[in-house]
Amino acid sequence: MATKIPFIHKYDFEYGKLEQITPLIRRVTAKNPSGFTFMGTGTYVVGTGNVAVIDPGPLDPAHIDALKRGLEGETISHILITHTHEDHSPAAAPLKEHWQTKTYGYGPHGAGKIAGGVAIDAGGDMAFTPDVTIRHGDILKGDDWTIECVYTPGHTSNHMCFALKEEKALFTGDHVMGWSTSIIGPPDGDMTSYMDSLALLLERDDEVYWPTHGTAIPDVKNYVQAFIDHRLVREQQILASLKAGHELIEDMVPGMYTETDPRMFGAAARSVFAAMIRLLDSGQVISKEGEPTLTGRYLLAPAQ
Repeated sequence: MATKIPFIHKYDFEYGKLEQITPLIRRVTAKNPSGFTFMGTGTYVVGTGNVAVIDPGPLDPAHIDALKRGLEGETISHILITHTHEDHSPAAAPLKEHWQTKTYGYGPHGAGKIAGGVAIDAGGDMAFTPDVTIRHGDILKGDDWTIECVYTPGHTSNHMCFALKEEKALFTGDHVMGWSTSIIGPPDGDMTSYMDSLALLLERDDEVYWPTHGTAIPDVKNYVQAFIDHRLVREQQILASLKAGHELIEDMVPGMYTETDPRMFGAAARSVFAAMIRLLDSGQVISKEGEPTLTGRYLLAPAQ
């Protein structure tokens, strides 16, 4: 049985309306609900007058128009991208053109893996390249806000969180969400990096998280620890499945994800694959067929 995570499924919002949610934070939610996006992409606006926009969202005209209406008379000085999935970064292009501003991000899709020579399959917003490349610890400033860049690879290799210093708030993108765990899909997704990035958050003093999908997460330390524990339990489930003679990931998923909609088993299999790679790296598992693949066969290492 996986660790119980105290998910938060209550989400008060109105599509297309830029709503004030804290003294320095506003949010408008795109109408793109799905099994991957919850109720939709929440685009955040930080500050007043000269503002930062975090995760402008999908290339949806209604959502882009809502941002233009809501920010009439103001200026976007920074467009910040947590990562380059299609529900996060594509709207940066029309907003950049409208406000003649710059985009900020770790790099194009796969940037954190390509630099190490890993080939990345197309599957993100391949058209996006940030105007300004940012790295862990970089500080961005506006008239009434200060943001620290917090590099959190795992969900994607270019995933960046953004800490609003004035409110001790962390915009967590898809790294930590209130309604669901994150999908970690190799080759760009990396479970070892993801676990390291979760551990990094435990060392910080943030008091509230604002994910791109769903509402605020208040009890951040216990919540992150629950995420870590959940992934460690998944690893134990994989080892138990292998011990029971299941060599294929597709045979493991139904028994591991008993409370998950079977329509999501494909995504679950990719997370199991990511965990399997971590177990391979630690020497607990071996691949029967050489290079690990989603459809490959696996065994416990002899010492197990």
